[in-house]
Amino acid sequence: MKLLRVGPAGSERPALLDRNGTLRDLSGLVPDIDGELLADASALTRVREAAQTPDVLPPLDANGLRVGPPLGRIGKIVCIGLNYHDHAAETGAAIPDEPILFFKAPDTVVGPEDTVLVPRRSRKTDWEVELAVVIGRTARYLDTAEEGLAHVAGYATSHDVSEREFQIERGGTWDKGKNCETFNPLGPWLVTADEVPDPQALPMRLWVNGELKQDGTTARQIFPVGEVVRYLSHFMTLYPGDVINTGTPAGVAMGRPEPKPYLRAGDVVELEIEGLGRQRQELEDA
Repeated sequence: MKLLRVGPAGSERPALLDRNGTLRDLSGLVPDIDGELLADASALTRVREAAQTPDVLPPLDANGLRVGPPLGRIGKIVCIGLNYHDHAAETGAAIPDEPILFFKAPDTVVGPEDTVLVPRRSRKTDWEVELAVVIGRTARYLDTAEEGLAHVAGYATSHDVSEREFQIERGGTWDKGKNCETFNPLGPWLVTADEVPDPQALPMRLWVNGELKQDGTTARQIFPVGEVVRYLSHFMTLYPGDVINTGTPAGVAMGRPEPKPYLRAGDVVELEIEGLGRQRQELEDA
């Protein structure tokens, strides 16, 4: 299923994109697309049954309708750094022995076509297309990568916008360069795991002002999705509605020759992951 949330920021309602590409209203069936829904097998069954006979769901006019983040009330966003072989190589970093972790606050999340704000005094705002993993079952001390995959509810396209000077040169903590306002566009859809048979076979691309900058695949991940979920479950409890950003492939501004083409107000970024949908953001000064 392709689940999404539409409407003004803060007042989104749940929706479904049916197999014919028609947007359908789910608000009469479930209150929201969130961790509570993902953890409720009976509620998900109702949604799945409705998806099989979508005419029972009222259609929505998509014209002019804002698409918000596909997940509400996100618990935490755990991010994996340097998780692609080619991205590590372009930045001159060693391949990590274990996943590198940092966090983004849920309030960085915006819709897939919302404006991204370049922070004040920013000189190095960068782009990163990423596969987002959404947890659907509570995960604690998992033993295998297969168990990790079994705890995934679905997947989404994520843009891990990063300010590299704040991240690397302002005290040594990545979080400062990752948590600026609007720095995590998410969506357009939450695609349920049953429709993504192999999360390690997803092409992903990003353009800036129409120029292709990133052209990668999740097959190049150092730590695949199931292993990332298993690993994290030994350091923290993962709950339904938690999100994992699983890293970016090569092609970021930081990895390019001088002068590095960091983002500025007026730039347009577009990104997509095959089967998970496309994003477009215009940048403005904060």
